[in-house]
Amino acid sequence: MTSNKWCAPVLAAVVALGATIGPASATDVLAHRDDLTPKDRKRVSRVVHPATDFSKPEMFEPMSGGAATSTKLINRDAFSHSSANITFEEEQTFKIGNGLFKKMWTSSPSSTQASDGLGPLYNARSCQGCHLKDGRGRPPRDGEDAVSLFLRLSIPPQNGEQEAALASKAELRIPEPTYGGQFQTFAVTGLPGEGRFDIELEEIEVPLNGGEVAVLQKPTYKIRDLGFGPMHPDTLISPRVAPPMIGMGLLQAIHPGDIEALADPDDADGDGISGKVSRVRDARTGEMTIGRFGWKASNPTVREQAGDAFSGDIGISTPDRPDPYGDCTEAQTACRTMPTGEQAQLGDTEAPDPVLDLVTFYSENLAVPARRDFDDPVVLRGKELFHEIGCISCHNPKFVTSRKSENKAHRFQLIWPYSDMLLHDMGEGLSDHRPVGDASGSEWRTPPLWGIGLTETVNDHTRFLHDGRARNLLEAVLWHGGEAQPARDQVVELDPDDRAALIRFLESL
Repeated sequence: MTSNKWCAPVLAAVVALGATIGPASATDVLAHRDDLTPKDRKRVSRVVHPATDFSKPEMFEPMSGGAATSTKLINRDAFSHSSANITFEEEQTFKIGNGLFKKMWTSSPSSTQASDGLGPLYNARSCQGCHLKDGRGRPPRDGEDAVSLFLRLSIPPQNGEQEAALASKAELRIPEPTYGGQFQTFAVTGLPGEGRFDIELEEIEVPLNGGEVAVLQKPTYKIRDLGFGPMHPDTLISPRVAPPMIGMGLLQAIHPGDIEALADPDDADGDGISGKVSRVRDARTGEMTIGRFGWKASNPTVREQAGDAFSGDIGISTPDRPDPYGDCTEAQTACRTMPTGEQAQLGDTEAPDPVLDLVTFYSENLAVPARRDFDDPVVLRGKELFHEIGCISCHNPKFVTSRKSENKAHRFQLIWPYSDMLLHDMGEGLSDHRPVGDASGSEWRTPPLWGIGLTETVNDHTRFLHDGRARNLLEAVLWHGGEAQPARDQVVELDPDDRAALIRFLESL
């Protein structure tokens, strides 16, 4: 349980008080932090230095999201609380955004004119439909339709124009000509869905030190019952489960220089880790910036992530994505003749202003829950192993967010996401062979680990990785390859008690 001594208001003063956690090296001056004074840079450098003493928790370690951390009762709503440090007025905005996040959209025409416009093709009828309880999606169970897992589609560039679009980042991938960028299995009445898909599983045994044998399941996806004719013969397919929503505003508030400082694309230090920054265009400004969100770090902001989801997942237009037909392509003529939900008296799009603003604010302020069992000796041993094995080379434990963050609640917070926000090569085993922007088929953004131990509590499952193939945290670790192969092999060689301690540490996050 989290002690009252870790209450959120105390954390706001941690950096200002100059808390010291480990030594600061002479070169670790954070010169890129243009939001900090020289004095603050030294303090922040000490605070974010990796732990060296594992006999006890680090100062403020339980407060994973800084002063925004939720310390409320842990139950199925653990991912649905607002940042603890937003204002009373912002709490109202959060609650309105929550209502819109849960809103069930209907097809057009409808008597509920402020709620129609669904599809015509879609994967879910609401944001909550994929992000159930604001948490993690999973593959469908036997007899279920896939909702919180869907397929991304693209093709290799077919001509010079498409190659130029990719090179300039005007596009991050080339959509499949008929079915677009996403495979929508549902459609409004009178229109076929794009089809169905089956998942075939191949079992792979992994012997572990101590006599245990882990059994991994490798999925293969087979599309069938296509509703709009054949797909391009070179179609690239990649499954995705909906990621948890917590802490997104805090990730957005990480200073870009801190992310860039962790990058080592050519492995100049020779440690075998070569994380790289994902560079994308901000759709609103056209400027190049850092991609932070999505499994391949292909979106720079929470707002763009939300706008893309409205369009691609639900088929609802917003001022940022004004096409009312969503992912319907010009080749799907029947789709593009269906009624839309645009209402002139409400605005120019099916979800007019301020719908996207409100959903964005809600998404930015879903609080990270406080850690549990952080002072348990077994958890502390697992944390020590996590550091020793080299997991922190990608799962960077902590940052202090920028003082220039747009939302005051996110400014200058010590946060513990356990991610470097970079792209890493995870090997052939996890490759989807589908490039997106700077990410090759085998490269993925390091997913934040905060809240991962509450997946079963919130979502009634323990499915992990980009397609939910891992049925528990150990399987997720064992799927690591590429840059993470040495760390993964060390986990295999751990004695059973140490391996269990490592998993207990992950469960405490």
